[in-house]
Amino acid sequence: MVDIKDGANYAPTSRAEAVVSPGEFCFASAYLDHGHIYGQTNGLRDAGATLKYVYDPDPEKVRKFCEAYPGVVVAESFEQILADPAVRLVNAAAIPDQRATIGIRVMESGRDYLTDKSPFTSLEQLEAVRKVVAQTGRKYAVYYAERLHNDAAWRAGELIAQGALGRVLQVLNLAPHRLAPETRPDWFFNKRHYGGILTDIGSHQVEQFLTYAGCNSAHINFARVENFSHPDKPGLEDFGELSLTGDNGASFYTRVDWYTPEGLRTWGDGRCFIVGTEGTMELRKYLDVGGAAPSSKLILVDGSGESVEECQDTTGFPYFGQLILDCIHRTENAMTQAHAFLAAELSMRAQALADRARGQ
Repeated sequence: MVDIKDGANYAPTSRAEAVVSPGEFCFASAYLDHGHIYGQTNGLRDAGATLKYVYDPDPEKVRKFCEAYPGVVVAESFEQILADPAVRLVNAAAIPDQRATIGIRVMESGRDYLTDKSPFTSLEQLEAVRKVVAQTGRKYAVYYAERLHNDAAWRAGELIAQGALGRVLQVLNLAPHRLAPETRPDWFFNKRHYGGILTDIGSHQVEQFLTYAGCNSAHINFARVENFSHPDKPGLEDFGELSLTGDNGASFYTRVDWYTPEGLRTWGDGRCFIVGTEGTMELRKYLDVGGAAPSSKLILVDGSGESVEECQDTTGFPYFGQLILDCIHRTENAMTQAHAFLAAELSMRAQALADRARGQ
């Protein structure tokens, strides 16, 4: 079984374009609570950024990180990172309910911030961060990996922008994940820390819809969360679903869950189906069931016929280079701040709707 998890599927790629020279753009990686920190770090390094520091209160997490990135300087404190003028960006994957507080400290120190999704666990955190972004002019970037660090998902965005599907009418995302409870830290099962399944995994899916359909806002039609099978973990939500209608009329449905069967060769059979006025598209993001694994496949049907494109290790994940250049030039080509915040806000509002339905 090729069980790809904890960011291991976001390994370094030779396809990336370095947009800066060594030492030109230094960053630090801190708060290593989620394995996505490795994908985030690899993406930045592949685009030419220089990893200078690592920091975490847990020496064991730091030890493992140093094994992956020999030569990185172990900071004695987070303050050491924030005091070094060479550090342009802080890259972090903290426990979700701590991400906003860390980001505020980073931005107030005059640096940009890249955080794992979900970037917030409450609307109050979002509003506090919005104020600091406005006050400081710094970036609060979000690692929505299921589009930014997946070849088929990135390629889909390129093709849609070129008009391959015409006007996008509907996006449907299926996002099963493997629970592997023995590998999860205690905070993973505490809703106060992770915010709920729609806040967490759902933010990935909402971000994809907003991108592919070109929406600037959306209405929540319904949202639902459940814990169907884990009474021993009362803080866990193992199933969620939501529906949106965008401001341009496009519709969206996603199902997120922790029900990947043990026999699957990767952590989840993520799929995306997109319907447009001129064609349809299916993404098989992580494997082709019964076929290749890993795989990142895009299936397109339009007026000229059918095509299948294997995108695995082809794109170089341009987001990271775009983000670095945005930090240098104060532009918004990788992702606008409004877009990053909207994806999080809609997923949290959907979570709140689902919580109310359950009497929470």
